[in-house]
Amino acid sequence: MEKKRSKYLLTALTVICILLIGITSIKDGVMEPLRTGVGYVLVPLQTGVNAVGKGIYREIRDYSQLKSALAENERLKEEIARLTEENNRLLAGEFELDRLRSLYQLDQDYMEYEKIGARIIAKDSGDWFQVFRVNKGSADGVEVDDNVMAGGGLVGIVTDVGANYATVRSIIDDSSRVSAMAIQSGDNCIVAGDLTLFQEGRLRITNITKDGDVKDGDQIITSNISSKFLPGILIGYAADITVDPKRLTKSGYLIPVADFDNLQEVLIITETKRTGDEALGEGAGS
Repeated sequence: MEKKRSKYLLTALTVICILLIGITSIKDGVMEPLRTGVGYVLVPLQTGVNAVGKGIYREIRDYSQLKSALAENERLKEEIARLTEENNRLLAGEFELDRLRSLYQLDQDYMEYEKIGARIIAKDSGDWFQVFRVNKGSADGVEVDDNVMAGGGLVGIVTDVGANYATVRSIIDDSSRVSAMAIQSGDNCIVAGDLTLFQEGRLRITNITKDGDVKDGDQIITSNISSKFLPGILIGYAADITVDPKRLTKSGYLIPVADFDNLQEVLIITETKRTGDEALGEGAGS
């Protein structure tokens, strides 16, 4: 409305100026006083017309610049969104590449075993991957009791297989028991799953003989006498090893090498260990 009023005012002033200019152009002695009076009126009036015109021009120019600025702002927002999405894709690709490199290194570390890569497609409710499903199954050569690795070491064992999927129970699950040994001394032990304890990032180590030489920081690997786990797979590191109250055995904790918070890809060893007997109390479901 303000712009319309300014335009109407400018038009009226312009018409008045044209009439006054017409009067001043009449060459007549009688009109001389009128021409002189009109001159006094016309000069400031023309100045006003010019000022109004300049104001309207500035408004039009500022409005045009505002529209351009708003359009540019929208374009920049779209560009930022596109670049953010592209950056997120690149970061996701970089993280995936790092994970695949880690799996490749794990594959190289255990070249004696045939393996197949698999992607996790579902997991049980909860914060961790204690039971999960992968996208490879019997059609890919996966069998029940196949060992599963990721993140530098043992993750769990296959408990159920379909044509195109397999279910894995991890070593942190409450029902998991793994016959293990300290690589430095060769002393045997059991790594027991415990979801409550795992809130502190630990599992339990039990059944170390009282004379066993298992120390904090020792590497704990799957044992040769395990009934279900192939030997020599790193599980984690011993911590806080102490003599039990009855002084018949030692126990302590294990810091797993695998990250059970963010599993996405795993390696499945496509050969099973079949001994027929459980060793050192390993859980049948582990």
